[in-house]
Amino acid sequence: MSTLPDAPPPYGTVAFDCDSTLSAMEGIEELARDNEEVKALTRAAMEGTIALEEVFGRRLALVRPTRADVERIGQLYVEKLVPGVAALVAGLHALGKEVHVVSGGLLPAVRHLAETLGVPRARVHAVDLVFDAHGAYAGFDARSPLARAGGKIEVLTALARPGVALAFVGDGATDLEAAPVCARFVAYGGVERRAKVLAAARVKSLEPDFRSLVPLLLSPQEIVTLAGLGTHAHLVEPPRSVRPPTA
Repeated sequence: MSTLPDAPPPYGTVAFDCDSTLSAMEGIEELARDNEEVKALTRAAMEGTIALEEVFGRRLALVRPTRADVERIGQLYVEKLVPGVAALVAGLHALGKEVHVVSGGLLPAVRHLAETLGVPRARVHAVDLVFDAHGAYAGFDARSPLARAGGKIEVLTALARPGVALAFVGDGATDLEAAPVCARFVAYGGVERRAKVLAAARVKSLEPDFRSLVPLLLSPQEIVTLAGLGTHAHLVEPPRSVRPPTA
């Protein structure tokens, strides 16, 4: 994908994937525990060897997560936040950026993580679930574009506003799909390194620390501005192996 667009900062809107990006875990795999079929389906979808819609409902039917299960995943998302995530999101908010979470994960769990980061509910995009009166699994929102391949393209296109550049950070094949509608796509390999995604992306970070994204998402002037804010100054010293954009 050498023709992928890439424009330097600043960006008015910044969106992040959740699983293996904001948090160092895959929620569906944690729900599945030792279910090797679910793990294999997840890997295939993230690597782009099978369409997401072919595995989404199938995985949930195998796992049948209860309301309590999904609440537990939301708590684990927070416990396994990638270092620097909370600080970067706070810095983006301090600069007046609009931050979104765009995920093929389960909405109640993803929303729990987003609320911890101060991201409003209206800016959390994931797949909702249906539970019965006893909290047992009763299905998912099959109408959600995020339950199928190409869905993130639809969501990010809807977020785009005239004159406001949008950047997106993610690790998987469904994230890479959305790159053409973004001013910049950053392939994040700090948790999982998906070879096809990293090879195709023009901008990437392999550091297990979100401070590595600072020079990739912020302009030099914005970095200076953050440096002048005492509570955000530590963000301007990213980890040593930050990878700059490559043509």
